[in-house]
Amino acid sequence: MTKKQPDFLPAALLGKLLARLEIPVPQGALDEACSKSKNESTDTVNQLGFILKSVNRRNVRAAILRWDRFDHRQLPALIWHEEKWWLAETGEDGFIHLTGEEEVDISSDELGEAGVLWLQVLGKKEAKLFETFKSQSLRLMLTEIMRKKRWLGEVLTATLVVNILTVAASLFTMQVYDRVVPSFAYSTLWALVMGMAIVVVLDWTLKMIRSRILDSVAREVDQRVSQKLYERLMQLRLDTRPSSLGTMAAQVNGLETVRSFFSSSIVFALADCPFALFFIACIGIIGGAMGWVYLLLLIVGLIIGIIFQFQMRELSRKEIQRSHERHGLLVDTIQGSETIQSSGAEWRFAEMWRELTTAISCYTNKSRGLSNLTQITTGTLGTIAYVAAVVVGVFEIEAGHLTTGGIIACSILGGRVIGPVAQGVQNMMQWQYVRESLQMVDSLLEHQPTRSDEQDLLVPEKLAANMQIEGIRFAYQGSPVLRLNINHLSFQAGDRVAIVGANGSGKSTLLKVLGGLYRPVSGQVRLGGADIWELDPQIINQYIGYLPQDVHLFRGTLRSNMTLAGGISDAKVLEIAKLLGIDRIAADSARGMEMEISEGGQGLSGGQRQLVALSRIFLAAPKVWLLDEPTASLDDDSELRVMETLKKRIHPDDIVLISTHRPRTIALSNRMIVMVNGQIAADGPTEEIIKKLRALPVKNAKAAPTEKSEETVVQTAKAASDEHKGGEASVGK
Repeated sequence: MTKKQPDFLPAALLGKLLARLEIPVPQGALDEACSKSKNESTDTVNQLGFILKSVNRRNVRAAILRWDRFDHRQLPALIWHEEKWWLAETGEDGFIHLTGEEEVDISSDELGEAGVLWLQVLGKKEAKLFETFKSQSLRLMLTEIMRKKRWLGEVLTATLVVNILTVAASLFTMQVYDRVVPSFAYSTLWALVMGMAIVVVLDWTLKMIRSRILDSVAREVDQRVSQKLYERLMQLRLDTRPSSLGTMAAQVNGLETVRSFFSSSIVFALADCPFALFFIACIGIIGGAMGWVYLLLLIVGLIIGIIFQFQMRELSRKEIQRSHERHGLLVDTIQGSETIQSSGAEWRFAEMWRELTTAISCYTNKSRGLSNLTQITTGTLGTIAYVAAVVVGVFEIEAGHLTTGGIIACSILGGRVIGPVAQGVQNMMQWQYVRESLQMVDSLLEHQPTRSDEQDLLVPEKLAANMQIEGIRFAYQGSPVLRLNINHLSFQAGDRVAIVGANGSGKSTLLKVLGGLYRPVSGQVRLGGADIWELDPQIINQYIGYLPQDVHLFRGTLRSNMTLAGGISDAKVLEIAKLLGIDRIAADSARGMEMEISEGGQGLSGGQRQLVALSRIFLAAPKVWLLDEPTASLDDDSELRVMETLKKRIHPDDIVLISTHRPRTIALSNRMIVMVNGQIAADGPTEEIIKKLRALPVKNAKAAPTEKSEETVVQTAKAASDEHKGGEASVGK
């Protein structure tokens, strides 16, 4: 882990870490346990186990990881840096805050390969609230909202007081008309005005407090929900995620519709809606039969909202569906613009865009018309209710049950009924868009994650460098065709394995299954004897490095694309860049290693992108190397450079699996696997397999497509035999 064996765990820092993790342990008991642990073991994890057992805290697991392979979201943790223990926490502006004998803020890259002692509390699950809701995204949002129960309680209290104060304004009006105007009792008037002044100030203050609290809660909930949704998307199984990236992105954007719906203004309206019954009750107390008019308004308004929202549901569904299709078309057009232009197919894609835009415009106009109809109808209904209430009030005055001030007060309170009713009907219409958006987000969340949130993953301190496959069966979701069907396969330390086969034979799929990217239908993949799907992803990333066939670069710099996980020193980056020839790429830019890289690595050749991708795995220095056509896009000089770098950087005990068609790459191997239709057709020492393949006849040009692909394997093997001389099979040993 480090150049020097870590010292014994410091009780003070361990106590702070446990406190951060909300694990209460008396510091005195912790000091005593840490002191005794020095006599028990020199191994850090064993020490910690003894300490936690001594203080009766057994629901904690520990692991030692390299900083550059550690998920920084898991902070806080103890780290061993510069031959001292530190408590590491997330600081400001992307820095890491270290607490030890002193407090410092440093960049992640400065920690390099520091050792991390990471603790995780077992059995600490989030409460499953709102299980009756079918929508996962809605449950997620409501769960995050409920984390702010205290603030919500304050908001509800403020809302209650604000609505009660509205009654005070109505009573003020009634008292002025009934007591002040008839006798011009100015002393009473000024007393009432002073009382209303207090009410106005209190009302303004409570509304401002409510607004600020809601804005703060909404911002934090939005951040947490967006972050969790993004993390869930990162955890989706690669073999089950949606095929259309454009549609997938549009579905994620559906969260914006939900967020806008739950804006402060709408939340205020929703909070005020239940008080409509309270105001109706007040009207009934003051104005008698006038209360029935507004109660009827409430009932009719709800009926109108329910009727219209059923029509809006279908319109919103079709509009959102077409919008997602158009978004997907836009992404496809941008990504495939070269192909479209070179094929002269611009007119076809323009026509598809026109059809989708026309359909969206049609549905938008219909929904807007329905929404306007609803708004006009509820507005007219409110006017009718006001007129009817005044007429009823006149008869109540004639009967001696109501005063002039009372009818005016009831009219003011009636406005607090009409407003929520109209807003409530509009919210019912808008909810259909939110409902469809939630369903779109849910369609993403329904895809299986790589690992369950409730799964207690293994975090072993050390794993042996060996891998086994037992009874693996793999097929893509919804497909009955098995892409892999392997009963048994094992790899030991020092294996250098070339995987060859025709296109579509399962080479890439095998590597993805071994790397934990694809989950098989049945069977197990074991790393060091442990099921790979029961291991914490950080452990897998520490031991296994995977180079995909389809290289992807991200927007950023050349250096950031080489060090995706971070925590890599500049010296190491420059060393690998020089070995692979990436320094030549940097030399073409005035910014050197900080040269800008656009999305997908546009501006770089295929070979340059592959070199950058190769640098990632060299910098990671895993124990198991999974390389899928690592030199496919390279010229001869670059290929030779990569081969020489492999010889230098691969540890003798490392396992190297290379899917390739290149004879020079095959020459690195001491073992060869031939795959046909997802099965192992041959497996043995490279020289023996090559001899068998050389003995096969080369078929004529009229062979079937499958036979032509197999013929390519034979020809590749014959070419590899010329490279496979002079002990090349022992490369890296």
